[in-house]
Amino acid sequence: MLSPYRVVDLTDERGEIAGMVLGDLGADVVRVEPPGGSRARQSGPLLADAPAGEQGLPFFAFNRNKRSIVLDLGQARDREDFLQLIAGADFVIDSGPGGLLEAAGVSFEALREVQPRIVCVYVTPFGLDGPYAEHPASDLTIAALGGPVSLQGVAERAPLRVSVPQVWRHAGAEAAVAALVAHARMRKTGEAQLVDVSAQCAMTWTMLNAMSAAGIQGRDFERMGSMLQLGRVVLPLVFSCADGHVVAIPNGPLMGKLVGWMIEDGIVEASWAEEDWSTFEQRMLTGQELPLDPAQILGAMQRFLAQYGKQELFERALAAGATIAPVNTIADLLGFAHLDARDFWAKLALPNGASARTPGAFVRSQGGPLPIRRPAPALDQHGAELRAELRTRPRSPAPDTSAVAPGTLPFAGLKVADFSWIGVGPISARYLADHGADVVRVESESRPDNLRGVGPFKDGEPGWNRSHFFAELNASKRGLTLDLKQPAARDVARRLLAWADVCIESFTPGTMERLGLGYEAARAANPRIVMMSTCLMGQYGPAAGMAGYGYHAGAVAGFYEVTGWPDLPPDGPWMAYTDTIAPRFVAASLIAAVDRQRRTGEGCHLDGAQLEMGLQFLAPELLDYQLQGHQAGRLGNRARDAAPQGVYACAGEDQWCAIAVDDDAQWRALRALLGEPGWAADSALDSVDGRLAAHDLLDRRLSAWARPQGARELMAQLLEAGVPAGVVQRSSDLLGDPQYAHRGFYRTLEHGEMGPCPYAGQQFRIRGYDGAARRPGPLLGEHSFEVLEELGYETDAIAELVAAGVIS
Repeated sequence: MLSPYRVVDLTDERGEIAGMVLGDLGADVVRVEPPGGSRARQSGPLLADAPAGEQGLPFFAFNRNKRSIVLDLGQARDREDFLQLIAGADFVIDSGPGGLLEAAGVSFEALREVQPRIVCVYVTPFGLDGPYAEHPASDLTIAALGGPVSLQGVAERAPLRVSVPQVWRHAGAEAAVAALVAHARMRKTGEAQLVDVSAQCAMTWTMLNAMSAAGIQGRDFERMGSMLQLGRVVLPLVFSCADGHVVAIPNGPLMGKLVGWMIEDGIVEASWAEEDWSTFEQRMLTGQELPLDPAQILGAMQRFLAQYGKQELFERALAAGATIAPVNTIADLLGFAHLDARDFWAKLALPNGASARTPGAFVRSQGGPLPIRRPAPALDQHGAELRAELRTRPRSPAPDTSAVAPGTLPFAGLKVADFSWIGVGPISARYLADHGADVVRVESESRPDNLRGVGPFKDGEPGWNRSHFFAELNASKRGLTLDLKQPAARDVARRLLAWADVCIESFTPGTMERLGLGYEAARAANPRIVMMSTCLMGQYGPAAGMAGYGYHAGAVAGFYEVTGWPDLPPDGPWMAYTDTIAPRFVAASLIAAVDRQRRTGEGCHLDGAQLEMGLQFLAPELLDYQLQGHQAGRLGNRARDAAPQGVYACAGEDQWCAIAVDDDAQWRALRALLGEPGWAADSALDSVDGRLAAHDLLDRRLSAWARPQGARELMAQLLEAGVPAGVVQRSSDLLGDPQYAHRGFYRTLEHGEMGPCPYAGQQFRIRGYDGAARRPGPLLGEHSFEVLEELGYETDAIAELVAAGVIS
């Protein structure tokens, strides 16, 4: 899809996944490394018995489909080669602060002089400028300042991060989307683009409904362990079973499928089969009186699940059309039959002579998964061939003659039919909508998007048009209601597909086909259409029929097993975690497909399995288990390879500060800030291994030091000393965060029923361009009449559709 383009990848571990995404989508990615190699090659977990500079397992995981060349930008000849490489490139991506461009004194302006249409992307902790821009940062402290740490863990203990590093994986995948959005803008304006990706903002988007909660409902969501917080209703998600844990939502849809099985097992009385489980969830969410006490249902569910192993529960529930998700370990994932049936795994040969399976393509097209053309390169593996290319047949950037007047939105003129619901599809479509696409969000009044029933609600009052969760994920879109159970509504939908350039749908596989709206029908109406079908498990395979949410996919994908305390059951990341990973891959794939559509007139059908997208973020851990037997698990806030790392209570009620010492220099800085106490002078603490062994002691000492201090004052001291630190921020803090104020991250938009509401903005900025949400989320059916008029329906015909209940 991106075969005409070249990417110059200068990133270290902070953002290297960006080049992988673009390379997987077909771009020629050239990995420029300094003498000795990128520091990403030494980022842990490390491969034992491998040559020096070839040990970092994340490097092998995130650098496939790239070529490597070593260039010393301080040497005249290498600098000349580098600038020649830029002259033929379309994108350059770097990490910061302290990235290769900064170290070599090569500015964006210098790049633009060499290639006037270059797209230059920087991946940084907080952004290129602003009050936090120069702060030392770590995975833990960015996650704390970004917000998700405040939501994870049990109330009796410190807030939690995911035990496996996630920040730079989110930021890197986001950088791929940012690069493609900026490239679309470059084609509109004809000008070079400077893109600024903030890892902090990327982590805020993992909060989902908690991003703006305090500004909507007047309070923050708080950590409650593995509880699903749905506004007025709170439900447990994680249940013990015979051999581990499963994720299940003890609500009407699940009970309706399992009640017969539970009666057979003697768990509940036969009278439970008489309950109208099909409406139970709606009645529960709206606070109506229920004939069965929710505590009774919960107790029955606990007793029932405890009898069986997680795989049996998963398979038998799937056969019954229900969803019980196993909390998979890394080992479980490697034996998960569905992934084998989809031929998901790729084989990777390692420098020490071993081989292992690694996550394969994150999206599939009609011809199958995107190809992995080459594994991660050895240092300077392609240096000779690239130098020969530069000197004998220098490359020119991909030609384009479509430039129009500056200021035009990147996706102006693009038309999108959004048949998706809940999280992944709507978030993905919002990328397009915010940047100018006309996105029509299709719902049914008889079955609105379930997000409309989930908080935060404006002023705490539920209502179909009062959920900011729905509004925030669907900003910049128009709303159309269609009852797709009616033939006339399907006729309208087919006309919508003929109108659209892009269609996104997230139904259970086969649903669109049964409605007569699948890819073949869409292509018949519009041969150029790009359709993305995204669901939990993909469009085919033994578990393809598994319906559910990102909570379920997060469990299956292994994220619950790596979030929490080692002595407690899994807590899981906040909300539907894979719903925060998959949109980055879905959006990048869609934008790449739209670019090919523009160049060739060709459409395509994309299969995006949220499980397979989520597993990209566990690739190093999957390699580590196979090669070295280490199975990632719950570590609280500690790290495997650095200490001390923790979240420490400060003065005040439930106030916390994250502290992360990543190397010996930062330990010495912390020790000096502490006043060189005698206990810290132990020479054993001078090494990482010594500090890891003494982590309990370090936690006690740091806890005593932090407890009387204000969290922000403590953070300021640590940052001044050069030690990564971050206050654990909630939405109420983020709404007043000075870095976010500087970036204009939150914008207030006037919603049709809720009035003025804060909307979370983009995770990246493009110099000279305001890419914020353009309109509030739509009311249910708010734009139905105008959309039908644009589709060619006359007033009388629209009235007939309204009278028949086809639209509202």
